[in-house]
Amino acid sequence: MSDVQWYWSLTEERAVRADERGPSDEVLGPYASEAEAVNWKQKAEARNEAWEQADREWEGDDGDE
Repeated sequence: MSDVQWYWSLTEERAVRADERGPSDEVLGPYASEAEAVNWKQKAEARNEAWEQADREWEGDDGDE
């Protein structure tokens, strides 16, 4: 496993190595691999959906109606 950290550049819309990244307000990360950086949006959407489902269950609406 590599010690290289990856970031998603919001301005360039691509994965960049740590030594290529721009200002911290223009990147997401760090990520352990280029693939993780590229797939940041899918991971965030899945996490957000899981949180929303947990909220619905907490509120007593499990969506089975």
